[in-house]
Amino acid sequence: MNVPEYYAYLAASRAQLWDFLRALPPEDLDRDVIGPGDRFHSVKDLLLHVSDVEDHWIHAVARGDGVGVAQRYPHDWVRPQAGQYSLAWIIDYGREIGEMTQRYLGTAPDLSRRVKLVHDDPESDTVTLEQLFWHVMTHEVRHVAQITLLVRQQGHTPPWLDYLRFARPQVAPSAAGTDFADSLDPEDFTAPE
Repeated sequence: MNVPEYYAYLAASRAQLWDFLRALPPEDLDRDVIGPGDRFHSVKDLLLHVSDVEDHWIHAVARGDGVGVAQRYPHDWVRPQAGQYSLAWIIDYGREIGEMTQRYLGTAPDLSRRVKLVHDDPESDTVTLEQLFWHVMTHEVRHVAQITLLVRQQGHTPPWLDYLRFARPQVAPSAAGTDFADSLDPEDFTAPE
């Protein structure tokens, strides 16, 4: 598995999640379902946080793009209080970040390049760009799992977002021509654009 391939999966699953969340009652997305003391209390808080982390690490830090996309979507990234923003605003922000990340990956960046975690600190630790991408991607997976749990706790059934939902399965030679292979619908495995 490589970074561009896994990021493509995340982008496709993210689009599915966004479509699902658009159909939920807005009050369920804003409901304070995570106890006091945490920075993130709702589904929308977590969605906004996932976008913030990708924007910060990939665009502001790794690419050196100042404050990244967030400058066009001003908000408090430490305590987002996302209930004040529409789901559409949060999705637009996340979509813009995702499109920038996909364009960046399309340039085939040197994933072995060392990235300083704090630009203005000469003693800052460094990681490879690949490690930074894996950090961002696993961060998203963990929070999407939280989001789907919160959605379930509110009585909704979230979409299947696992990797195999988006990968193109390869039919085993012994299964070729069987009813199972014939029953696979390629549309079920195509990642949305």
